[in-house]
Parts: sequence; C-alpha cells; structure tokens
Amino acid sequence: MPAIVTPMLADGGIDFPAWARLIEFHLGEGTPGIVIGGTTGESPTLTDAELRELVVTARRQAAGRLQIIVGTGTNNTAETVRRTLWVNELKPDAQMYVTPAYNKPPQEGLYQHFAAAAAASTVPVILYNVPPRTGVDLQPTTAARLSQLPGIVALKEAVPSIERIRELVATCRPGFQVLSGDDPTAREAVMAGACGLISVTANVAPKACSELIAAALAGDRTLAAQIDERLTPLNNALFLESNPIAVKWALQQMGLIGGAIRLPLVPLAPAHHRTVLNALRYARVNVTAAATSER
Repeated sequence: MPAIVTPMLADGGIDFPAWARLIEFHLGEGTPGIVIGGTTGESPTLTDAELRELVVTARRQAAGRLQIIVGTGTNNTAETVRRTLWVNELKPDAQMYVTPAYNKPPQEGLYQHFAAAAAASTVPVILYNVPPRTGVDLQPTTAARLSQLPGIVALKEAVPSIERIRELVATCRPGFQVLSGDDPTAREAVMAGACGLISVTANVAPKACSELIAAALAGDRTLAAQIDERLTPLNNALFLESNPIAVKWALQQMGLIGGAIRLPLVPLAPAHHRTVLNALRYARVNVTAAATSER
C-alpha cells in the first residue's frame, strides 16, 4: 500500500479535488489501503486540522473499500499521545508512529515513547523505523520487546537490510507483521519473511507493486523478479531527490495532482525530469500527452 502524497495548491493549501482523484485512482487500481500523513505525505508540515480533513474525506470517499492508516507519530511523546487521542475518534484502521526525529533517544527511550503512545490508541498500531530521515534506529531487540505489547501489531522497516528483516521475523512475537518500507529491496524482504510493503512507488504504480508482493508472498521468484525488474528504474528515480519531491512530480505527469510542494522542499530539478519520465514509461505507467511530448 502507498504512503500517499498530500496534493497541494500553489498558495500552500490542500488540493482536495486532487485528493479525491488520488483516492479514486487507488480504488480503481485495487489498492488495499493507504497511509495518510506519512513521510511521503509531508507529515512535518501538516496541521492537525489538515490531517483530520484528509482522513475524514478519504474515509467518506473510500466507504470501507480500502484501509485507512494515519501517521500520528511526532518527536514529542506527549504530542504523539494527544494526536493519538483525537485520531482515535476518526476510527482509522490503524495508526502509524515514526521514530522520534532529532531528539535521538536511546533504545529505552524509544521503547517508552512507543509504549506510551500505543497505550493511548484504540486501534492497532504500526511502528515505523526510517533512520535516514529521523537520525535514530529502532533496533530489532527493542522492536521485539515492543511487539509483546497489546495493540502494537506491525513494524514498517525501512532499513534496506535483508538480514535485519530476518532478525525481526525471528525475534518478534508470532503473528507480528514485519512490513518492508524500502521499495528497492521489498521483493527480497518478503522472500525473507516480511508480509507486505508500505511504498512510495505504489503512489504511481500501485497495481504492479501489489502484483510484486503477491508473487513474492506466493514464493514465485521468477514472476516477482520480472515485475521487480520493470519497477527498478522507477524505484531508483523516485529517490533522486528527497521524497516526496520526485513522486509528486511523477503524479503531476500522470495528471492526478498539481506541482505544488511545501517548503523547505521544492519541486523536482529539471535535470531529473527525463530520468523520472523514462522510468515511468518503463514501468508502463500512463502519463499525460503533455508529459509524453516532453523533450
């Protein structure tokens, strides 16, 4: 499932007509669920009011046809608990907590932070580990401790290490779900025991990403490798600049959103346009006539 982008207007507001188009696109593609307000959704810049309206409008439009997961983690435990309490009222399918950025807590601090937030949630909790963005790494031993707590059901692991995935699967409680958070290594992660993917690439190629994970879960290495080969240039191109810069530009080429992004992020540098466009075509993603004619 995609960690979905937040479409924006040139004046900095949320583009809710584009948001409706994105939801409809994913419903049409058979996307099983979306993560709202994650890294790809520019979570650090979203206000509570904006996050609430994004969730409410997505739930209304989806009408139970896809799962709604809400990114509620912050680097302030008390603020994360406060957010958790009001997000509970929206009745999402799950909440996702990213490791606290900038504070750089020790492992015991991470344990207590997540334990306090999860205790406040009335819906299942997914942990999210992405060291390059946050500056702190949730170690497998700490994840295993957290997996024993009621309500914590999964971990999105964005460390691109298959050995890390194997260790998490081996040490977390039975039934705990380890999810890949790294598109380039997702196929091998699933082969090593992960049960799914929370994806950037699935914003633009959701059906192909779902087919990749389904093939990997079924143990069909040949089919999974074939799909992965088609997605590899796109996986790489979408990280030429800090996420979600490239994926928002790609969605613009698909005619789904405009080009706005909030500072301190800026639109994709023109030097990367051709690379991303070629990767979209290689992955068989439909782009607009204007994008097709770009030289």
